[in-house]
Amino acid sequence: MKNKKEILEKLKDDEHYYGEYGRQFISNSDIRTLMTNPLEFKKPTPSAPHFLIGGYFHTAILEPDKIKNFKIVEASSRNTKAYKEITGGEVCLLQHEVDKTEALVDKIMNNKVCREFIHADGNEFEVPGVAQLGGNWWKGKADIVNHSEKLIIDLKTTSELDKFQWSAKKYNYDSQAFVYKNLFGYDMIFIAIDKNTGQIGIFDCSDDFLVSGFNKVEKANEVYDLFYKTEGFEPHNYFINKTL
Repeated sequence: MKNKKEILEKLKDDEHYYGEYGRQFISNSDIRTLMTNPLEFKKPTPSAPHFLIGGYFHTAILEPDKIKNFKIVEASSRNTKAYKEITGGEVCLLQHEVDKTEALVDKIMNNKVCREFIHADGNEFEVPGVAQLGGNWWKGKADIVNHSEKLIIDLKTTSELDKFQWSAKKYNYDSQAFVYKNLFGYDMIFIAIDKNTGQIGIFDCSDDFLVSGFNKVEKANEVYDLFYKTEGFEPHNYFINKTL
Protein backbone atom coordinates (compact mmCIF):
# COMPACT_ATOMS: atom_id res chain seq x y z
CA MET A 1 0.00 0.00 0.00
CA LYS A 2 1.36 3.42 -0.96
CA ASN A 3 1.77 6.42 1.31
CA LYS A 4 -1.51 6.89 3.19
CA LYS A 5 -1.49 10.66 2.70
CA GLU A 6 -1.24 10.21 -1.08
CA ILE A 7 -4.06 7.66 -1.04
CA LEU A 8 -6.39 9.95 0.90
CA GLU A 9 -5.61 12.86 -1.40
CA LYS A 10 -6.47 10.73 -4.42
CA LEU A 11 -9.68 9.42 -2.82
CA LYS A 12 -10.98 12.97 -2.34
CA ASP A 13 -11.80 12.85 -6.04
CA ASP A 14 -15.09 10.96 -6.53
CA GLU A 15 -13.86 9.58 -9.85
CA HIS A 16 -11.03 7.80 -8.02
CA TYR A 17 -13.06 6.95 -4.91
CA TYR A 18 -15.88 5.27 -6.84
CA GLY A 19 -13.79 4.25 -9.84
CA GLU A 20 -11.13 1.67 -10.57
CA TYR A 21 -8.63 3.09 -8.06
CA GLY A 22 -11.10 2.88 -5.19
CA ARG A 23 -12.04 -0.71 -5.97
CA GLN A 24 -8.83 -1.96 -4.39
CA PHE A 25 -10.48 -1.23 -1.03
CA ILE A 26 -13.50 -2.84 0.63
CA SER A 27 -16.24 -0.45 1.70
CA ASN A 28 -19.33 -0.73 3.85
CA SER A 29 -21.49 -0.76 0.72
CA ASP A 30 -19.73 -4.02 -0.27
CA ILE A 31 -20.84 -5.86 2.87
CA ARG A 32 -24.30 -6.77 1.62
CA THR A 33 -22.86 -8.28 -1.56
CA LEU A 34 -20.10 -10.17 0.26
CA MET A 35 -22.59 -11.59 2.76
CA THR A 36 -25.41 -12.44 0.34
CA ASN A 37 -23.91 -12.99 -3.12
CA PRO A 38 -20.11 -12.65 -3.22
CA LEU A 39 -20.07 -13.75 -6.86
CA GLU A 40 -21.39 -10.25 -7.66
CA PHE A 41 -18.67 -8.48 -5.64
CA LYS A 42 -17.25 -5.40 -7.39
CA LYS A 43 -19.40 -5.88 -10.45
CA PRO A 44 -20.70 -2.51 -11.69
CA THR A 45 -24.29 -1.74 -10.78
CA PRO A 46 -26.57 0.38 -12.97
CA SER A 47 -27.47 3.85 -11.77
CA ALA A 48 -30.79 4.00 -9.92
CA PRO A 49 -33.07 6.98 -9.19
CA HIS A 50 -32.96 6.53 -5.40
CA PHE A 51 -29.15 6.77 -5.41
CA LEU A 52 -29.38 9.94 -7.46
CA ILE A 53 -31.95 11.47 -5.11
CA GLY A 54 -29.78 10.56 -2.11
CA GLY A 55 -26.78 12.13 -3.80
CA TYR A 56 -28.71 15.34 -4.41
CA PHE A 57 -29.82 15.44 -0.76
CA HIS A 58 -26.23 15.12 0.49
CA THR A 59 -24.84 17.56 -2.05
CA ALA A 60 -27.46 20.23 -1.30
CA ILE A 61 -26.48 20.16 2.39
CA LEU A 62 -22.74 19.54 2.22
CA GLU A 63 -21.60 20.93 -1.13
CA PRO A 64 -24.40 23.16 -2.46
CA ASP A 65 -22.11 24.70 -5.06
CA LYS A 66 -22.09 21.33 -6.83
CA ILE A 67 -25.84 20.83 -7.26
CA LYS A 68 -25.57 22.52 -10.65
CA ASN A 69 -23.91 19.29 -11.82
CA PHE A 70 -27.19 17.37 -11.49
CA LYS A 71 -29.29 17.07 -14.63
CA ILE A 72 -32.93 17.82 -13.82
CA VAL A 73 -35.82 17.06 -16.16
CA GLU A 74 -39.31 18.61 -16.07
CA ALA A 75 -41.37 15.45 -16.58
CA SER A 76 -44.03 13.60 -14.62
CA SER A 77 -42.15 10.26 -14.79
CA ARG A 78 -39.24 8.48 -16.45
CA ASN A 79 -41.64 6.65 -18.73
CA THR A 80 -42.74 9.75 -20.62
CA LYS A 81 -41.64 10.47 -24.17
CA ALA A 82 -40.31 13.89 -23.14
CA TYR A 83 -38.05 12.37 -20.46
CA LYS A 84 -36.67 9.73 -22.81
CA GLU A 85 -35.97 12.27 -25.55
CA ILE A 86 -34.17 14.68 -23.21
CA THR A 87 -32.09 12.11 -21.32
CA GLY A 88 -31.14 9.75 -24.11
CA GLY A 89 -31.17 6.80 -21.72
CA GLU A 90 -29.32 8.55 -18.88
CA VAL A 91 -30.89 8.38 -15.40
CA CYS A 92 -31.74 11.95 -14.40
CA LEU A 93 -33.61 13.65 -11.58
CA LEU A 94 -37.21 14.71 -12.05
CA GLN A 95 -38.14 18.24 -11.02
CA HIS A 96 -40.75 17.06 -8.50
CA GLU A 97 -38.08 14.83 -6.86
CA VAL A 98 -35.79 17.83 -6.53
CA ASP A 99 -38.61 19.95 -5.05
CA LYS A 100 -39.36 17.28 -2.44
CA THR A 101 -35.67 16.83 -1.63
CA GLU A 102 -35.14 20.59 -1.29
CA ALA A 103 -38.00 20.69 1.23
CA LEU A 104 -36.21 18.03 3.32
CA VAL A 105 -32.94 19.96 3.08
CA ASP A 106 -34.73 23.11 4.32
CA LYS A 107 -36.15 21.22 7.30
CA ILE A 108 -32.69 19.93 8.25
CA MET A 109 -31.04 23.32 7.88
CA ASN A 110 -33.81 25.16 9.74
CA ASN A 111 -33.35 22.87 12.74
CA LYS A 112 -30.99 24.62 15.16
CA VAL A 113 -29.36 21.47 16.57
CA CYS A 114 -28.84 19.92 13.13
CA ARG A 115 -27.47 23.16 11.72
CA GLU A 116 -24.97 23.49 14.57
CA PHE A 117 -23.85 19.89 14.21
CA ILE A 118 -23.42 20.22 10.45
CA HIS A 119 -21.82 23.66 10.27
CA ALA A 120 -19.74 23.82 13.45
CA ASP A 121 -16.43 25.66 13.12
CA GLY A 122 -13.70 23.41 11.78
CA ASN A 123 -16.03 20.82 10.28
CA GLU A 124 -14.87 18.89 7.22
CA PHE A 125 -17.18 17.45 4.57
CA GLU A 126 -16.90 14.38 2.34
CA VAL A 127 -13.68 13.22 4.01
CA PRO A 128 -12.13 9.93 2.83
CA GLY A 129 -10.47 7.50 5.21
CA VAL A 130 -8.65 4.17 4.87
CA ALA A 131 -7.53 1.59 7.41
CA GLN A 132 -6.72 -2.08 7.73
CA LEU A 133 -9.49 -4.11 9.36
CA GLY A 134 -8.99 -7.83 9.79
CA GLY A 135 -6.04 -7.87 7.42
CA ASN A 136 -7.83 -6.10 4.55
CA TRP A 137 -7.84 -2.46 3.49
CA TRP A 138 -11.17 -0.68 3.93
CA LYS A 139 -12.26 2.76 2.80
CA GLY A 140 -15.04 5.15 3.75
CA LYS A 141 -16.08 8.72 3.07
CA ALA A 142 -17.50 10.62 6.02
CA ASP A 143 -20.32 13.06 5.31
CA ILE A 144 -19.21 15.32 8.14
CA VAL A 145 -16.23 15.19 10.49
CA ASN A 146 -17.11 17.36 13.48
CA HIS A 147 -13.82 17.86 15.31
CA SER A 148 -15.22 20.04 18.09
CA GLU A 149 -17.64 17.27 19.19
CA LYS A 150 -15.32 14.45 18.03
CA LEU A 151 -18.11 12.95 15.93
CA ILE A 152 -18.67 11.53 12.49
CA ILE A 153 -22.10 12.69 11.32
CA ASP A 154 -23.94 10.79 8.64
CA LEU A 155 -27.06 12.07 6.89
CA LYS A 156 -29.84 9.64 6.09
CA THR A 157 -33.34 9.76 4.64
CA THR A 158 -35.86 7.15 5.71
CA SER A 159 -39.43 6.13 4.88
CA GLU A 160 -40.34 5.42 8.51
CA LEU A 161 -38.39 7.30 11.14
CA ASP A 162 -40.05 5.41 13.99
CA LYS A 163 -38.54 2.19 12.63
CA PHE A 164 -35.05 3.60 12.01
CA GLN A 165 -33.44 1.66 14.86
CA TRP A 166 -34.44 -1.56 13.09
CA SER A 167 -33.83 -0.46 9.51
CA ALA A 168 -30.37 0.76 10.59
CA LYS A 169 -29.24 -2.85 10.97
CA LYS A 170 -31.08 -3.97 7.85
CA TYR A 171 -29.16 -1.43 5.76
CA ASN A 172 -25.84 -2.11 7.54
CA TYR A 173 -25.51 1.21 9.31
CA ASP A 174 -24.12 -0.79 12.25
CA SER A 175 -21.15 -1.95 10.19
CA GLN A 176 -20.79 1.58 8.80
CA ALA A 177 -20.53 2.97 12.33
CA PHE A 178 -17.93 0.34 13.26
CA VAL A 179 -15.87 0.88 10.10
CA TYR A 180 -15.94 4.67 10.35
CA LYS A 181 -14.98 4.65 14.01
CA ASN A 182 -11.87 2.73 12.98
CA LEU A 183 -11.18 4.97 9.98
CA PHE A 184 -11.59 8.31 11.72
CA GLY A 185 -11.30 7.62 15.45
CA TYR A 186 -14.62 9.28 16.32
CA ASP A 187 -18.02 7.91 17.29
CA MET A 188 -20.78 8.19 14.70
CA ILE A 189 -24.22 9.72 14.92
CA PHE A 190 -26.93 9.62 12.28
CA ILE A 191 -29.15 12.57 11.43
CA ALA A 192 -32.16 11.03 9.71
CA ILE A 193 -35.22 12.67 8.20
CA ASP A 194 -38.51 11.02 7.30
CA LYS A 195 -39.17 11.49 3.57
CA ASN A 196 -42.92 11.49 4.14
CA THR A 197 -43.39 13.54 7.32
CA GLY A 198 -40.23 15.63 7.48
CA GLN A 199 -39.69 14.54 11.09
CA ILE A 200 -36.03 14.53 12.15
CA GLY A 201 -34.23 12.04 14.37
CA ILE A 202 -30.70 12.06 15.77
CA PHE A 203 -29.36 8.61 16.65
CA ASP A 204 -26.17 7.69 18.46
CA CYS A 205 -24.67 4.19 18.48
CA SER A 206 -24.73 1.75 21.39
CA ASP A 207 -21.96 -0.76 22.14
CA ASP A 208 -24.30 -3.55 20.99
CA PHE A 209 -24.85 -1.75 17.69
CA LEU A 210 -21.09 -1.51 17.14
CA VAL A 211 -20.58 -5.18 18.08
CA SER A 212 -23.20 -6.09 15.49
CA GLY A 213 -21.25 -4.03 12.97
CA PHE A 214 -17.98 -5.69 13.93
CA ASN A 215 -19.52 -9.13 13.37
CA LYS A 216 -20.60 -8.14 9.85
CA VAL A 217 -17.15 -6.78 9.01
CA GLU A 218 -15.54 -9.96 10.32
CA LYS A 219 -17.85 -12.10 8.17
CA ALA A 220 -17.25 -9.92 5.10
CA ASN A 221 -13.49 -10.26 5.59
CA GLU A 222 -13.83 -14.05 5.83
CA VAL A 223 -15.68 -14.20 2.52
CA TYR A 224 -13.27 -11.76 0.87
CA ASP A 225 -10.28 -13.83 2.05
CA LEU A 226 -11.89 -17.01 0.73
CA PHE A 227 -12.52 -15.53 -2.71
CA TYR A 228 -9.41 -13.41 -3.17
CA LYS A 229 -6.69 -14.78 -0.89
CA THR A 230 -7.24 -18.54 -0.91
CA GLU A 231 -4.93 -20.28 -3.35
CA GLY A 232 -6.75 -22.70 -5.62
CA PHE A 233 -10.22 -21.55 -4.61
CA GLU A 234 -12.68 -21.77 -7.49
CA PRO A 235 -15.58 -19.29 -7.12
CA HIS A 236 -17.94 -21.42 -9.22
CA ASN A 237 -17.80 -24.07 -6.47
CA TYR A 238 -19.05 -21.63 -3.84
CA PHE A 239 -22.41 -22.28 -2.20
CA ILE A 240 -24.30 -21.19 0.90
CA ASN A 241 -25.01 -23.84 3.51
CA LYS A 242 -27.56 -23.23 6.29
CA THR A 243 -29.77 -25.32 8.53
CA LEU A 244 -33.47 -24.48 8.27
